[in-house]
Amino acid sequence: MKLSERLRITTDPEQCGGRPCIRGMRIRVTDVIDLLASGISFKEILEEMPDLDSEDIVACLRFASHKIDPPVIRLTDHPIITV
Repeated sequence: MKLSERLRITTDPEQCGGRPCIRGMRIRVTDVIDLLASGISFKEILEEMPDLDSEDIVACLRFASHKIDPPVIRLTDHPIITV
């Protein structure tokens, strides 16, 4: 996930129960993912939520993907690099 995408996803314990939102707005990542899952297109989401842009939707998808499949740190026997 690119830094620019990471900056689009924010969390605040005082907002939406601390759930990940888009750029500090009260639009949760799960709201966007659920809309996409129900078959609504990018264009329709952007029409329905004019405060969003297409990069916000892509950031939501990448955020969800990263949560499902986080990077794996492998243990190594390398004498210098140990985890």
